[in-house]
Amino acid sequence: MIKRKPAVTEEAPPGKVGRDFVPVPKRRRFRRARGAAILLSLWALFLLSAMIISWALDIGAKVTNSGYANRSLEAVAMACSGVDVAMHPMVLPNSPVLRGGLGPGQSYEAHITGEAGRLNLNWLVQAIITGQDQNLSRRELLRKFLEVKGIDLNDRERMIDCLIDWIDPDNLVQINGAEDEPGYKPANKPLANLEDLKRVRGWDEFTSRPGWDEDLTLKSEAQPGQGAIDVRWASRDVLLSLPGMTEGLVDRFLALRRGPDGEEGTEDDVTFKDRQDPPIQVALGLLPAQFNQLNGLISQNNQAEVLRIVSRGKSGAVTRTVRVVVRKAPGAIQLIPGTWKEL
Repeated sequence: MIKRKPAVTEEAPPGKVGRDFVPVPKRRRFRRARGAAILLSLWALFLLSAMIISWALDIGAKVTNSGYANRSLEAVAMACSGVDVAMHPMVLPNSPVLRGGLGPGQSYEAHITGEAGRLNLNWLVQAIITGQDQNLSRRELLRKFLEVKGIDLNDRERMIDCLIDWIDPDNLVQINGAEDEPGYKPANKPLANLEDLKRVRGWDEFTSRPGWDEDLTLKSEAQPGQGAIDVRWASRDVLLSLPGMTEGLVDRFLALRRGPDGEEGTEDDVTFKDRQDPPIQVALGLLPAQFNQLNGLISQNNQAEVLRIVSRGKSGAVTRTVRVVVRKAPGAIQLIPGTWKEL
């Protein structure tokens, strides 16, 4: 018979003899120690891998953010280049130089529109406050504009009265207006910027809409006291707000104004003479009596214009927009303070 070698067992330490001590083979103890070491090694490897991956992701995010920041800066520079080109006294709204670029993936596109094509809120309300709006034509213009924008009748009246209370210098309250109330204090002076409209009671829902300020302005006056609408630049909503205008008349006028290609700001756009000349009346499709209702509401000034420049710069996939309002006259140009805005 083959005799098996007895397993090497652990000797009992002093004081551990008897039933309380169960001898364990030394080989088994070695395997347990080796397994524990492997687990510790794997755990350390996992932690090290996690640290390396986290470090790599952090470096990658910083590189991405740095690249995006550079692209963003280049896009702003492109937008500013478009503004600089558009501000040249000899550049017209349909000039081809309004589109260009400086390098691969870098380009700008500037658009010039007349600021007088928008509703000048200070001009409208000041006439109502001072009593110049005796036939209520300017109040009706503002009311119709809000109607075109989808504002309910009761809300329209409240918005107009609250705007009057915000601008007028006294503390007299309009019928639907609001003066000094808990938590509300009107400025009692003209709007400093369109953002002030968000503080006027009743206008919060309107001013929360995207593009709410596209048809509004405070800077359309080529000369003090002027603010009438220039139909050469007015949008569809602004034209619909004028007395006697219908959707059919407005759509036909816009089609004529855009020219054969159907686009604004191109070389084939139709140009109009002074508002007293028949072509504008004919283009609007109004009878003489209807056209007379627009007295004091529309005007043109060919000698000096207030223009809005919107320039979009692009670098790679990043786009930035700069908007500014300037006053142009033959051989001269002036940047209107407080109108430079990066969108």
